[in-house]
Amino acid sequence: MRAVPWVLLGGLILAQICYPLTEGGTPAGDGTLTGGETRAGLTVATVLIGVVLSVSHAWLFRGGRAALALVGTAMLGGFAVEAVGVATGFPFGTYDYSGQLGPKLLGVPLIIPLAWTWMAWPAWLAALRVVRGRAARIAVAAGGLAAWDLFLDPQMVAEGYWRWHDPVPALPGVPGIPVGNYLGWLGFAILLMTALAATRAASSPAPEDLPMLALWLWTYFSSVLAHAVFLDLPASAVWGGVLMGLAVLPLLKRRTT
Repeated sequence: MRAVPWVLLGGLILAQICYPLTEGGTPAGDGTLTGGETRAGLTVATVLIGVVLSVSHAWLFRGGRAALALVGTAMLGGFAVEAVGVATGFPFGTYDYSGQLGPKLLGVPLIIPLAWTWMAWPAWLAALRVVRGRAARIAVAAGGLAAWDLFLDPQMVAEGYWRWHDPVPALPGVPGIPVGNYLGWLGFAILLMTALAATRAASSPAPEDLPMLALWLWTYFSSVLAHAVFLDLPASAVWGGVLMGLAVLPLLKRRTT
């Protein structure tokens, strides 16, 4: 059982390494992107592997209750907030998804709530090691998860997977995404982590969490590298590197100590 998360993590890393080495979409006459099916497939594959990794880790090493809590808070909660967001523009701004990420329900690609589930679990487990106290852990986990979007949204918007109707004001150097989206992410991440903490799915560090901590560190460092070097998104590399680093880098110091 201890090998399962590591094998899944290896598959996820391989898919993510392949992503910047493949061709993205090309602009069409209507301003959308065409092509890029390989990258879209790798995106879907990464999320699927990631959600299996997180849920199976919760099930194997924290118990069935933890896995159900993760699915209930992150997956179902993530779908609910995305459906509300697409329908009303709250809390992320007015946006819509293209059809490149697979089938939709209520305007939301089914892969999207899986992404919330994939990253919520390592964010929470990392926070358990960085700080003490429930409120502090909720803050660190929510902040780290929300800061991940400083990498995610610029990359996905550049590929044409979704777009905002009124993407202003935006962060300097990161056009196409309104600042309100990041605030919406932070607000929902706080609710998500508060709910996950209330379930007591995981309330203390455990040695078996190492693969998820490795995932959290890999996500951070690989995102900085990919945006700065391979994806031509230097501004998001800086924004994400600084703000997500506030949640991630203390973990590295803690592991070294």
